[in-house]
Amino acid sequence: MEWKNIYRGMLMGVSNIIPGVSAGTIALVLGIYDRLIVSISDFFSPRWRQTLGFLIPLGIGIIGAIMAFGRLITWLITHFEQPTQFFFLGLIIGVVPLLFKQSDMKKKFKAVHYTVLILTASLVGTIGIVNPDETAVVLDLTMVNGIWFFIAGWVASMSLLLPGMSGALVLILFGVYYTAMNALATLDLPVIFILASGIIVGFVISSKFIKYLLNNFPYMTYAAIIGLLLGSCVLVYPGFGNGGAAVFPSLLTFAAGAYTALMLGSKK
Repeated sequence: MEWKNIYRGMLMGVSNIIPGVSAGTIALVLGIYDRLIVSISDFFSPRWRQTLGFLIPLGIGIIGAIMAFGRLITWLITHFEQPTQFFFLGLIIGVVPLLFKQSDMKKKFKAVHYTVLILTASLVGTIGIVNPDETAVVLDLTMVNGIWFFIAGWVASMSLLLPGMSGALVLILFGVYYTAMNALATLDLPVIFILASGIIVGFVISSKFIKYLLNNFPYMTYAAIIGLLLGSCVLVYPGFGNGGAAVFPSLLTFAAGAYTALMLGSKK
C-alpha cells in the first residue's frame, strides 16, 4: 500500500469542496495525474488488483478530507474567501510551467493545438459568467431530484479526472452544491449514496476515455488540459475586495500556493 497517497488524497478531497478548484489540478501538482487516470481505468478491468495499493490510500484520503474538512472549508471561504482563493489560484498558476515542460510544448505544439488550448480556456472561463443562485437545501428526496443528484455526481466526477474542472462548481451549476454540503454535515446517507453512485459511474466511463486520449492524442490532450487550467483561473480569481485590507494576505497566500506547486513539480 502506498500510504503516502493518504495525504495526497486529502489535498484532492479538500479541493473538491471549493468551487472553482479542481482535484485534477491537485493531482497534477502532486505529480500523480497520469498514474491516477491509468489506475482508475484499470480498476474496472481484469488488472484491478494491481491498482488497489495506489487507489485505496488515495480514496481514504479523499473521502476522509471531504467528511472532515467540509465545515472548515466552508468557514474559510465565508471568513477568508479572498486569501483562500488566492492560495488555490497560486497552485493553478504554479503547475502551468510543469505542463509546458511535460508536454514539450515549444517543439510539439502546432497551430491546431494552440487553437484547442484557446477554445478550451475560453469555454471554461465563460462558465464564470453563469452565476446560479441555487442556495436552497433539498430536504425531501424524491425520484426526480434523486435522478438529478445522480447526474450531477456523474458530471462532477470528471473534476477528479480533468484539471481545471471544478466538482463543486459543477454541483453549483446543477443547483445541488448546498444540498450536498448539508448532506455531508448532517450525514444524510441517502443523498450521499446517490451522489457517490453517480461519481463512481462517471469514473468508469470518463477514466477510460481520458486514458484513450492520453495514449493516442497526447499533445492534443495536453493542449486541452492547459486550456482547462488557464480558464479555471477566471473561476477561482476572487478579485480584490474588503477595501484592500486583504491584499497583502492574498499576495502571501498566492505566493505560497505557487511555490508549493513549483516545489512539488520540481520533485516530480
